[in-house]
Amino acid sequence: MRKYKLKEISSIYNGSTPSTSDVSNYDGDIIWITPKDLSNQKSKYISKGERNITEKGYKSCSTTMLPKGTILLSSRAPIGLLAIAKIELCTNQGFKNIVPQNEFVDNNYLYYLLSLKIKEIEALGSGTTFKEVSKTSLENYEINIHDIAEQQKIANTLNVIDDKIALNNKINNELEQIAKTLYEYWFVQFDFPDEKGRPYKSANGKMVYNEVLKREIPDGWEVKNIFDVLDIQYGYPFNTELFTGNKGYSVVRIRDILTNSISAHTVEKADGKYKLHEGDLLIGMDGNFHMNYWNETGAYLNQRCVRIRCKKGTPLSVIQAKYSLEPFIKKREQNISRTTVGHLSDKDFKSQYILVPKINPYFNPKKAFECILYKITNNNNEIKKLVSLRDFLLPLLMNGQVSVQC
Repeated sequence: MRKYKLKEISSIYNGSTPSTSDVSNYDGDIIWITPKDLSNQKSKYISKGERNITEKGYKSCSTTMLPKGTILLSSRAPIGLLAIAKIELCTNQGFKNIVPQNEFVDNNYLYYLLSLKIKEIEALGSGTTFKEVSKTSLENYEINIHDIAEQQKIANTLNVIDDKIALNNKINNELEQIAKTLYEYWFVQFDFPDEKGRPYKSANGKMVYNEVLKREIPDGWEVKNIFDVLDIQYGYPFNTELFTGNKGYSVVRIRDILTNSISAHTVEKADGKYKLHEGDLLIGMDGNFHMNYWNETGAYLNQRCVRIRCKKGTPLSVIQAKYSLEPFIKKREQNISRTTVGHLSDKDFKSQYILVPKINPYFNPKKAFECILYKITNNNNEIKKLVSLRDFLLPLLMNGQVSVQC
């Protein structure tokens, strides 16, 4: 292994932001990435951001078009988010963008090596309002790297794991799309299979007006308050002073919902009603109101989160519950001002109603949705194991404790 400064094996470029007061700078064809775009990134590759910029916007600022394979490193608010550009793109000023010199370093290898060094990179940050890693400090940051042939072996080994993680995420996205499509057909358009297997509404199935929803619904269906047909439990107010490192009871907080991760443990005991089960629907009640299915049984739910299950004997699934509640929650998010933290309350949930379908030999939505949910949670559990394996191997490979024989 040999030590290099980053500037000796790569070129580093700053990003920039066009004036936000000029709307003609945005919604163009140039891919433009911000740290926010990486905050929930499930893949190491990125090919699009929330907003594009125009040619005018690009020329109005000092951002740089970066080649495919560039490593994007967020350098402030927060420091340490990483991705590899899948296509040519540019970034805002929240990045230091690293273009590797291929004769010295493999870009995938450098991505993995930097991910191992995030704490050290964070320590390079300076500033009074918030810390930022400067271009100069990153250029002079020193790393030990293997020879190029060994780099490629290490990167290929880790790529195999990440490719499987990416495949599982892709499958889950497609399963979610299937579930959403079924929900739209069955519970919005009401073209579920009738007792002859025909699309109900299109086959002139009888519709009746419902006063609660202010719309027609299929004859024989009911509208119930969600508390009548769903098992809804708010989280326990754990004492944060009793939180431990990684010992004790696992606690799920709002920040954990999207990633299906655990960020806190406690020695404090809580009633069993706060314990989560695999397949529970979780919703954060502060901030962005994250929604996700939980993967495993055993952790406890923290306050300002809500857990939703279906009561026994109902023909409902938490997938139907998710898509039923989603429009209300998204509307609440959109109505929150940028300077205000949004909150959901017990009153909000008690104002919500859900359709209770009538099943028939051709139509059992709970069974269909539960099959999809089972596959999603299984894939997520496999992803969790693969991430753990990758993170275990990463330092061993980089430090030379384990070598790749091929």
